[in-house]
Amino acid sequence: MSETSDVLDEGPFFHGTKADLQVGELLTAGFRSNYRPEVVMNHIYFTALPDGAGLAAELAAGDGEPRVYAVVPTGPFENDPNVTDKKLPGNPTRSYRSREPLRVVGEVHDWTRLTPEALQGWRDRLAALLEDERGVIIN
Repeated sequence: MSETSDVLDEGPFFHGTKADLQVGELLTAGFRSNYRPEVVMNHIYFTALPDGAGLAAELAAGDGEPRVYAVVPTGPFENDPNVTDKKLPGNPTRSYRSREPLRVVGEVHDWTRLTPEALQGWRDRLAALLEDERGVIIN
């Protein structure tokens, strides 16, 4: 099912967003990046860590409530090069991406919400990354 031989996980997988989704809906690529809105993403991203998806939901663009969904890839996927070997060794965030849709199989409620201070810390780190070459999105 994976495009690469070093994908570590078979699931379950999670996706964080501020969208209010229903079971059975498909998440697809082709939307603007939450981190660089001038970039339209060629992939849909997901992780094997509910709290990692929660962080993505908290950082996502928009005014909706951060949500974490359990998802199933509908096609091949690969390690996310934005946080794996091309930028960090291995895949410590257990993050993946696919050009094929992800199917929502349920909402997850037991993920750890960030304190306002922790969320601001992540926003500050992200802003600093985006100011230099480390913030370039491998699309």
